[in-house]
Amino acid sequence: MQESVVKPKPFSVLGLPVHLLDNYGDWLRSRLHQGIGTHVVTLNAEMTMLCERHNTLAGVIHQADLVIPDGAGIVLYLRLQGKKIRRCPGIELAELLLQSRQLGASWSVFFYGGAQGVAETAAEFWQQRVPGLKLAGTQHGYPCPAEAEKLRQTLTQLQPQLILVGLGAPRQELWIAQHRVLCPQATWIGVGGSFDIWAGEKSRAPAWLADNHLEWLYRLYQEPWRWRRMLALPKFARKALAHRLTELEALVLRPED
Repeated sequence: MQESVVKPKPFSVLGLPVHLLDNYGDWLRSRLHQGIGTHVVTLNAEMTMLCERHNTLAGVIHQADLVIPDGAGIVLYLRLQGKKIRRCPGIELAELLLQSRQLGASWSVFFYGGAQGVAETAAEFWQQRVPGLKLAGTQHGYPCPAEAEKLRQTLTQLQPQLILVGLGAPRQELWIAQHRVLCPQATWIGVGGSFDIWAGEKSRAPAWLADNHLEWLYRLYQEPWRWRRMLALPKFARKALAHRLTELEALVLRPED
């Protein structure tokens, strides 16, 4: 059996799975090459806390083929468990696939999400950056019923191999779970606000902030309306620490064999 067919063993982060691989890009490229459908979830602390009251989202994440440690909180949690891992931002994973030589030669990509014109501009950016990139199409993230039906028909007809969905969590995860049957051999990735960055509408945090796990602070600076959602971060930190202390206490109190 080829390695890519095997779903990697997940580790638990407050009850949610996270798959740890040395090279996510190689694993996904192999599945793309074999035409094996894949749903990628980019998990962060905010989404983890949301799952406490959103059972449907939690179910989608458990059913995903690949859940990567996107948020700094997830990485820190796993490091507390002794796992030597690095953060894998969804935007960087998508960029890695878009820049793959095989993508320009044989795979087609669809961009869905963002405000009017953003997905189109993001796609143009990548067509300029990767000559020969096969663009299956674009669609903004607020379609009317007629546009939504046309989108479903387009995906069914064209069968793009890579579908990037920038609707934000949890909307993008739920949408992918509902619609991936339209393109069963495609790789679907929820990329959040990546289209805005590629389109030049927003920028990523400076490297020194990202390296110090403070990218969330820069995002809050750009989008101050997110402050209520950011309250999930200290809640996640408290739960992660309490969970680790409970595990350590259990080890200390465990009777010797």
